[in-house]
Amino acid sequence: MANGTVKWFNPQKGFGFIAPEHGSKDVFVHISTLERAGLQELNDGQAVTFDVESGRDGRESAINLALA
Repeated sequence: MANGTVKWFNPQKGFGFIAPEHGSKDVFVHISTLERAGLQELNDGQAVTFDVESGRDGRESAINLALA
């Protein structure tokens, strides 16, 4: 599990980005990941833990999201 901070999340668009604690590039987070975690929203600056999954297109996204 990685630690990070929500950079921004737009519920109308259904996605946002997390800034990982270790300083690598921002990680995409989709609203379906929040729904699976039982979360209603993410707030800018909120601390989270997550795993990273690589999609078929090579892009990384957050999974197994939890509030830290």
